[in-house]
Amino acid sequence: MFNSKTLLITGGTGTFGNAVLKRFIKTEIAEIRVFSRDEKKQDDMRKQYANPNHKLKFYIGDVRNADSVRDAMEGADFIFHAAALKQVPSCEFFPVEALRTNALGTHNVLAQATAAGVKRVVVLSTDKAVYPINAMGISKAMMEKIAVAQSRVSGNRTVINVTRYGNVMASRGSVIPLFIKNIQEGKPLTVTDPNMTRFMMTIDDAVDLVLYAFTHGQPGDTFVQKAPSATIEVLALALKKLLKTDIPVTIIGTRHGEKLYESLLTREELAVAKDLGRYYRVPADNRDLNYAAFFSEGCEEISLKEDYNSHNTARVDVDGMCELLLKLECVQDALNGKIITV
Repeated sequence: MFNSKTLLITGGTGTFGNAVLKRFIKTEIAEIRVFSRDEKKQDDMRKQYANPNHKLKFYIGDVRNADSVRDAMEGADFIFHAAALKQVPSCEFFPVEALRTNALGTHNVLAQATAAGVKRVVVLSTDKAVYPINAMGISKAMMEKIAVAQSRVSGNRTVINVTRYGNVMASRGSVIPLFIKNIQEGKPLTVTDPNMTRFMMTIDDAVDLVLYAFTHGQPGDTFVQKAPSATIEVLALALKKLLKTDIPVTIIGTRHGEKLYESLLTREELAVAKDLGRYYRVPADNRDLNYAAFFSEGCEEISLKEDYNSHNTARVDVDGMCELLLKLECVQDALNGKIITV
């Protein structure tokens, strides 16, 4: 479906955008547009894919600015919306900035996409949007609500879907490269809470999820990939095992705005979700403002379910975590003696 089409990636210089480029650059896609604020990363990407590569176009802009978004969308067929503020502590201390980028920026992208006649948009969300306790998660939860609301307006003219996933291993800001760097420098591994669990996904898993939503999504659908989890202690022990070190692990306590575990689906969503094997599909709630039926008829099933979270999903042990880590480029680089920078 991407042959001879134009794809726009907002936040395209990040981990996700780079993974999409690796997947698509040699296909029959007509054009890939990278939209972001960071001119240095765009220049690095331009040099990396030089030769020259006429499929790749770069747009400097900000999702907060509807005009720059509109210009980048002219003639685009599809959009992967990955632009976001993602760091929990920085969003916690600057919540208005998180709101402006993650929620209002998404509104700009979706409104302009609908006006421009873009065929499909997939919005990337996070497990932190489920039962959110920090500003990053709250802004992402609002982003999801905005996406579903816009899907009611755009319908099949511009099909809007949400993908929600957990920790992407070795993505920008991930603890894995930091742990490797500490091991290489002989420094202790700093763990917040050894019992803290997180879903574990590779960046290829994240791209697969977005592509699945692209090919199977109805307007307003949210897609979640089933994923294993691990404790932070298991992650640290697995890296120590792979890199053959016995440096100590230091417990520093939970950081500002962090949870003990993350959820990918609420129990309310699980009650209506379709189990597709590898994925869950949550259809949009398309009720109108006439809530009489909602108040008079409850759903007993909701009370009987619990959310789908990183404490009750399949848990990997140290050996299982080692297998997952060996899929990562930074781990392979470290095993081959390359110095890892963060």
